[in-house]
Amino acid sequence: MQKHPPQKHIRLLVIESEEELAEQICAYLEPLGYYTLDRASDGLEGWEKAVSNEYDALLIAVILPGMDGLTICRRLREMGSRIPIVMMTRSESVEKRVLCLNLGADDFLIRYFEMMEMEARIRAVVRRSRQQNTPLILRWGGLELNPCTHTVLCDGTPLHLRPICFTMLACLMRSAPGIVTREELTREVYGDSPPDSDSLRTHIHLLRRALEKQGKPILQTVTHVGFRLEG
Repeated sequence: MQKHPPQKHIRLLVIESEEELAEQICAYLEPLGYYTLDRASDGLEGWEKAVSNEYDALLIAVILPGMDGLTICRRLREMGSRIPIVMMTRSESVEKRVLCLNLGADDFLIRYFEMMEMEARIRAVVRRSRQQNTPLILRWGGLELNPCTHTVLCDGTPLHLRPICFTMLACLMRSAPGIVTREELTREVYGDSPPDSDSLRTHIHLLRRALEKQGKPILQTVTHVGFRLEG
């Protein structure tokens, strides 16, 4: 399990009628320390909570009493909601998975899934949603980063970075002054296939050196946790 929470908490609504599975999900997520969890045991209760509260993501079973999960998903999208949705389905058919996605789900899990994978998928859809809602140009401590033009200005002077260093700086600036854990930064740079070597350490060194050369010794290592940018 991840030991250190990211900067922002995740408020999650779990809509699941099977009590045992719902308890397993909550028992796994709560100790991580960065989830606020709400539960609903049927579709109607889930719908009411989903439209009445602000959540970072929804975890919804397809089969539910009262109102099925696909209907909840479809109605939320019809009313313009962009909240990330992860569906839980028993079916392994391609048709069912395509249906989930076509109705507006961001991802899906085939039961019975591993809790570690479930949590990773929730974080992934939340991360993508937050990135989409992030201002296009990132600014922090005299730095200005434009993801579209792949340029960085340091007090108005161009700062030339390698692609991986650029990606790392963007991730750090989005969370500044909060901490980005080593695991999160590795996932941001390499996805689900990190290299065997400690390439992250090398690129952290390169990024820190590039910033220091421009008079910006702001990249700090938080021992046993990760990295952050000071103001």
